[in-house]
Amino acid sequence: MKRILIVVMILAVCAGSVFAGGQADDGKKTIGFSVYDMQYGFFQDMERGTREKAEELGYDFILHDQKSDEAQMVSGCQDLIVQGIDALIVSPVKPPAIGPVVEAAHEAGIPVILDDIGGGGSNYDAIVISDNFGGGALAGEFVADKLKGSGGSMEVAIIKVEPSAVYAIRRGEGFKKAVTDAGYKVVSELSGHSKPEEGYSIMQDVLVAYPNVQAVFAENDPMAAAAAQAAVDAGRDDIMIIGFNGDGVALDAIKAGTMAATVQQVPYEMGKMTVVLADKAIKGEALDYDNAADREIYVPVNLITADNIDQY
Repeated sequence: MKRILIVVMILAVCAGSVFAGGQADDGKKTIGFSVYDMQYGFFQDMERGTREKAEELGYDFILHDQKSDEAQMVSGCQDLIVQGIDALIVSPVKPPAIGPVVEAAHEAGIPVILDDIGGGGSNYDAIVISDNFGGGALAGEFVADKLKGSGGSMEVAIIKVEPSAVYAIRRGEGFKKAVTDAGYKVVSELSGHSKPEEGYSIMQDVLVAYPNVQAVFAENDPMAAAAAQAAVDAGRDDIMIIGFNGDGVALDAIKAGTMAATVQQVPYEMGKMTVVLADKAIKGEALDYDNAADREIYVPVNLITADNIDQY
């Protein structure tokens, strides 16, 4: 019932608009972007890429900040639709709530491109995400290469994000395939729910249960950095710890020698890609997908280690 009410509310407002896409007063078409939360550096970079690419392609650009709030996501997207934008880009704070917004935009003739997080089963036109599986595989190949011929236990562990993070869990899947293909054994896979304190606790448990573990991969950097600290506190400097995101906390840990690597997402490039897709959709051109079944487009990631950290 809540979902129906939201759809009716949005469509009712849209009915008062003469736009089915529309144009700004300067004659340019307009791209609207509802961003997850501009207080975070990740989304600041994403916004910059989105805005700069929109301006490069000759679009006006309107930004809405959800401030990590589901209600603001829905109402802000509604406002963008009413303003007569030509394409809606959203990094949704609550993917399960984005469905009515997508339906309302489509009713107004507006394509919807999602940037990261998830689609919540909605009928979006495309979703741009990092190559999470490929990034995890990069981390696994790095571990296998560095430990090759070491004569150790060949035991590794994975600290996972929450199960609902459907894209981020692919990181561990990619890592697991790479290391098992190289002959390593994954002895532990526990969820830290993306929280550093849980990453710390899980690392403590791994050190007790599997004292000969050679490497630990965490599916995000806060957990990886916390796991690295747990290893330091336990007097262990012989374990490779790798994270994912390219967060400052991980870069600092790599410089300090407590983490071996992180896989860097590039939100700036993700933002640019959403605008390229929006531009094609506005022009009625077909979109090409890396995974057509789920309308996914992947943005490459980078492996950051002590050897190349200065360039990042």
